[in-house]
Amino acid sequence: MRYHQPVLLSECIEGLNIKPEGTYVDVTFGGGGHSKEILKKLTRGKLYAFDQDADAAANKINDKRFMLIRQNFRYVRNFLRYHKALPVDGILADLGVSSHQFDTPERGFSTRFEGPLDMRMDTSSPLTASFILNTYSVEQLKEIFLKYGELKEAWKLAQIIEKNRGEKEIKTSEDIKKLVMPVAPRGKENKFLAKIFQALRIEVNKETEALEEFLSQCPDIIREGGRLVVISYHSLEDSLVKNLIKKGNTAGELEKDFFGNQQLPFRAVHSKPVSASEKEIAENSRARSAVLRIAERINPLKREAA
Repeated sequence: MRYHQPVLLSECIEGLNIKPEGTYVDVTFGGGGHSKEILKKLTRGKLYAFDQDADAAANKINDKRFMLIRQNFRYVRNFLRYHKALPVDGILADLGVSSHQFDTPERGFSTRFEGPLDMRMDTSSPLTASFILNTYSVEQLKEIFLKYGELKEAWKLAQIIEKNRGEKEIKTSEDIKKLVMPVAPRGKENKFLAKIFQALRIEVNKETEALEEFLSQCPDIIREGGRLVVISYHSLEDSLVKNLIKKGNTAGELEKDFFGNQQLPFRAVHSKPVSASEKEIAENSRARSAVLRIAERINPLKREAA
């Protein structure tokens, strides 16, 4: 079974604008598809890759120019500093869940399989989806489903879960399906379940917080002229990336210096985000929801002077 088919591969590599002797970072290594293409463009350059999932270590590339760091990308600056790799010429992030994670029933990421409600990307972490469903308050559950799943039925879902979990602990994907299906919109059951699983997964892995921390470090990590390349799969992720590029921070609040000049560390390479072609979507359905944004690190003072 193929571990993971990289999305928008050629577009990402082109977006990185790779220098043969440069230093690059793939913060979502997974199956190594993007990393292998980056290495093809390097001569004496160096590639650092991050992945918190222990399964990804099996895909480690045997190349002296490559280093795999088994950590969440929220710690990217600290580890690059430790390895004396700062600043870098480009960073690639392919957010979300890998095909391998989705296709492994015991990981609990997919609605397609019967399996434990785990959903941990880092299996050493103590928090699981089952723990959330069985212990979080009604208010906490509602907030998760509303914020991370954008579900208008969030309050009703939280009440159903709280009412039924006392009779039987919610342990498997089938357990949660049986509870929530009665309130699923007719004809949209699969999408409804996918949003519930998405919300739980984001909470389990603290994905929003990790992404915000990672993105906030990028201006300090990437050298002037370097590139930031990010693939997002839902609006919550994409809005954070968009805010960083267009406003200078993930909160989306435009910052100005003492003289009133905008403090924008990045310039969007394209006026609109890049989407997958119909051909790629036909070959890899995961590419359908992919949104690629590419930005170049700039010096705001030089831009103002120009």
